[in-house]
Amino acid sequence: MTKQANLYAFPTIDALAAALRAYVISCQDAGLQRHGVFKVAVSGGSLPKTLAQALLAPPSSETDVIKWDKWEIFFADERAVPLDHPDSNYGLLKAELLDKLPEGVAPFKVHTIDPEALEDTQELADRYEQALVQSFASRDSVKLPIFDLLLLGCGPDGHTCSLFPGHPLLRESDAWVAPIEDSPKPPPRRVTLTLPVVKHAVRIAFVATGGGKKEIMKEIFEQGNGLPCALVNEGTGERCSWFVDNAAVEGVSYPRRPFSL
Repeated sequence: MTKQANLYAFPTIDALAAALRAYVISCQDAGLQRHGVFKVAVSGGSLPKTLAQALLAPPSSETDVIKWDKWEIFFADERAVPLDHPDSNYGLLKAELLDKLPEGVAPFKVHTIDPEALEDTQELADRYEQALVQSFASRDSVKLPIFDLLLLGCGPDGHTCSLFPGHPLLRESDAWVAPIEDSPKPPPRRVTLTLPVVKHAVRIAFVATGGGKKEIMKEIFEQGNGLPCALVNEGTGERCSWFVDNAAVEGVSYPRRPFSL
């Protein structure tokens, strides 16, 4: 049993998407066994496009089934913009995936930020945290929510969610959802799951593709340097899996694992 994060590298995006689909379905089925629902949080960036390629593919067997009616989708971070704004992570997921689901898919829960609280990021974060409280349990009965799966991206600076290198927010230990007013990447005003919540998930999957990622991947996997992605790796070990193409990890010395469930 390895205690390190799993690094799965694939020759093509198609191969990556097929493996990601299998992984998501295994997490879904485990969540349904645990509590009859699949609670997943998704980030933005390039992730929704790859996720859509994985999840919109036709089933290949009787067990290769996405049970959409059992899903509850949350956002690992969100920008303080209207839901139909080009910067909205919800808007991106809606355009790439949710609007393309087959006819007849039963409605399921998608927890967006409250558009009425956009002017106050602390209020926006508080209201989103209340959505987590209502879904997972009251704060006095659980210290942290436990997502079945977090689907995350990796920025070129090693950030994930809206947790940026060297930012004071990395030290937040009480809140489940926190505001950020000074994101180094626009737009500056956002809300994000905090690091303890991310590290508490049952499974975490990062998706990173393209040669533009190889320098930061080398730093994350070889040095760590307190980068947010590295902190997740170190805090979750084998519960964390990276789905990358070969270009993203060219020259990275960290051992790859053959993908299997």
